[in-house]
Amino acid sequence: MTALIELLGELFSYAFIVRAMVVGILVALCAALLGVTLVLKRYSMIGDGLSHVGFGTLAVAVSLRLAPLEFSVPVVMLAAFLLLRISENSKIRGDAAIALISSSSLAIGVMVISMTTGMNTDVCNYMFGSILAMSKSDVTLSIVVAVFVLVLYILFYNRIFVVTFDADFAGATGMKPGRYNMLIALLTAMVIVVGMRMMGAMLISSLIIFPALTSMRVFSSFRSVVICSAILSVVCFFIGMVLSFCLSTPAGASIVIVNLAAFCLFLTAEKLGVRV
Repeated sequence: MTALIELLGELFSYAFIVRAMVVGILVALCAALLGVTLVLKRYSMIGDGLSHVGFGTLAVAVSLRLAPLEFSVPVVMLAAFLLLRISENSKIRGDAAIALISSSSLAIGVMVISMTTGMNTDVCNYMFGSILAMSKSDVTLSIVVAVFVLVLYILFYNRIFVVTFDADFAGATGMKPGRYNMLIALLTAMVIVVGMRMMGAMLISSLIIFPALTSMRVFSSFRSVVICSAILSVVCFFIGMVLSFCLSTPAGASIVIVNLAAFCLFLTAEKLGVRV
């Protein structure tokens, strides 16, 4: 116990780790809450698609020497809007639309990089994540965005619940489900962009998918899955950061490995007949 306290004391003595912890916990919490709805509505791949769009926009921002996060947030939100519009109003299926936009954005980002700055440290940080890359301005913007997402999610929780399970009923009661689907997609876009600094474009979607899928192995009701996902996401993030510090491994990969271990544990519990 004493060794653990000393380890945590050493861990939190570094300002950059404290910044990463604050932002990471907020982002992990937001991602887990949105992830439950995305998984249930079979929109989980939108997170992966938007992360590729985020990488493309961040690469362009770095090449043009613009503020990366400030530039990327509105662009990725626009991409989320286009994804839903294409899926709902054209002959292109949702998964095909995601593949179309994400691969195109990734290709544009790589092309811009190759013609300008090259594959430098900043670009690698966005692709694979780095807690060292987070500046004070990034932390401030990330906290503002995360709090904004949490407030909107809490305010519209009941309507998001109805839209998640029965969009037709929601439409019949005059709720306009398309509007709330758009809200979910836009909030997801915001969370992905602010989380890419730490998790990287290749891994950020795992924060959305893993907690929800893990919680659904044991819990049945929407509320219990949401609560479990939120707690699980924060705990896995914290453990992953501690492991990253102790083993000198990449933070993003460490967090995903811990989430994978939690999934396997809950899956075993499900096989043993544990359901709540």
